[in-house]
Amino acid sequence: MSAELQKIKQWSRKYKLAKIEFASGLQLFERGDYRRSVEHFEKALALANWKTLLGGEIQTWLVSAYAAVDRAQEAIALCEKLTLHPDLETRKQAQRLLYILKAPKLEARPEWLSQIPDLGAIDEKGRDTPPSMSRYGQTSSKPQKQKPQPEPLDLSQVNTQDNRFLWVALGAATLVVGGLVLWG
Repeated sequence: MSAELQKIKQWSRKYKLAKIEFASGLQLFERGDYRRSVEHFEKALALANWKTLLGGEIQTWLVSAYAAVDRAQEAIALCEKLTLHPDLETRKQAQRLLYILKAPKLEARPEWLSQIPDLGAIDEKGRDTPPSMSRYGQTSSKPQKQKPQPEPLDLSQVNTQDNRFLWVALGAATLVVGGLVLWG
């Protein structure tokens, strides 16, 4: 019985260490430190059984980390191994990743890419060009479009007579409001 208990304790210790290594690998992966994340994922996989759920999750992340550090052949080989994993969800994820990894690479056109300026060329004042030059190119003053001025009104042509409709509408509104006040 003591030998069984020792095996269980040893397995439990390995499992905890595997989870710690896996968590470290995840943090490094999320920060973009893919090379170090590969190291942690590989350590975690050595400690965990590859057939367990944790082992499947570690291997799935290891595939992504391999792909991120341009170790595509290793990523594909591990992904093909994962398609035989006992867990259904792990197998499905492996098939999705394998489809992506085996997809043909697209050629990127230059107009699709953004040029990122070299931040090492900026001096201590934050300028990357001599002070006499603008970093945004030459500025040219464009002539501003003038809004057309409205023609002045000739008041002699404006109808200044009383409008009968206005008086009828005001009277009707007064009657309606008065009726509502009296009977409301």
